[in-house]
Amino acid sequence: MKVSLIPEKCIACGLCQTYSNVFDYHDNGIVKFTESDNLIAEFRDDDLATLEAVKNCPTKALML
Repeated sequence: MKVSLIPEKCIACGLCQTYSNVFDYHDNGIVKFTESDNLIAEFRDDDLATLEAVKNCPTKALML
């Protein structure tokens, strides 16, 4: 699955990182991927933690 980040929608609530450690934050609290500064990353389809993070983002800053 491909996950896209939309930093403009992020409110820095921290919820995504509570679900999955593939997410981290810039100094200003806006979401980024832990391993990359890219806005799109690919993960295994069975990565349920990342899928839950995407599904539960309150502002839809994470998209499949």
